[in-house]
Amino acid sequence: MARRKKGKPVHGWLVLDKQSGMTSTQAVGKVKHLFEAQKAGHAGTLDPLATCVLPIALGEATKTVPYVVEGEKRYRFTVRFGAETDTDDAEGCVVRTCETMPAPPAIEAMLPRFTGEIEQVPPRFSAIKVEGARAYDLARNGEDVQLQPRAVYIEDLRLVEMPDTATAVFEAACGKGTYVRALARDLGRALACFGHVIALRRTQVGPFTEEAALSLDVLEAAAQAGEALAAYLQPVEAALSDIPSVGVSPADAASLARGQAILIRGRDAPVMSGAAFAHFKGRILALGELEKGSFRPTRVFNFGKVASVSRHKVGT
Repeated sequence: MARRKKGKPVHGWLVLDKQSGMTSTQAVGKVKHLFEAQKAGHAGTLDPLATCVLPIALGEATKTVPYVVEGEKRYRFTVRFGAETDTDDAEGCVVRTCETMPAPPAIEAMLPRFTGEIEQVPPRFSAIKVEGARAYDLARNGEDVQLQPRAVYIEDLRLVEMPDTATAVFEAACGKGTYVRALARDLGRALACFGHVIALRRTQVGPFTEEAALSLDVLEAAAQAGEALAAYLQPVEAALSDIPSVGVSPADAASLARGQAILIRGRDAPVMSGAAFAHFKGRILALGELEKGSFRPTRVFNFGKVASVSRHKVGT
């Protein structure tokens, strides 16, 4: 007999404005608890120091997480020059110092070196696995963690302001796997003045932006007031804005529910190939591949009876 899943079948995306000091795992746990959801996951880890956009997938939305993870990320971050830390941020211990501060023209002249495809060594205190163990666990235990450089892509990097001679605010747009802490560290080294991140705010992940982000305080207040929290969710397909959709007939919808490929007919049938999702009467049915006039499902959605999330006892 199959074990009954705990929680409610809640489906959709929540764009959380994560507060500083909280890990991404802790944030997901709090959201899952608030919504009483059976399943939850996030699309892109944020350091405890970092704030803002942490997309959290609930229920069937977890099947679309890879599409968000692959999307562009945007950050606004502040670098303190004159010191490098072992964590590359303000939470670590200072390991190198310099009294010479860089002038804005020198900083701006250096930025093209860190734009485009570059090689980057991730921070020692990161979630990357080394022989099965997390790098941050090894580093905390005093082990000499040697991480290999990896190729990352930085679309745009610009100096926004310098509040004082030792502090600079930047904005960056980058691809998957980029570490802003490593970017600050390497920029400081290139400028021969060292540096580390003292503030980091992620403003976009794929289709999700800070304008749509909600804090835990807002959600907890809504729950206390007895509001239906499902109203704060974005639909599952919100993660799929970069791929085409295909409307299907009732018969084809039944075939897709069984995991069977279907033929795409009619004058409006797409002629392209590649990733797509199928929908029927406004509800997403499956993720799959378009090829030679057919749609082959790779992930089928099963929403079952959608829960109404409301009147949760916060803090229990």
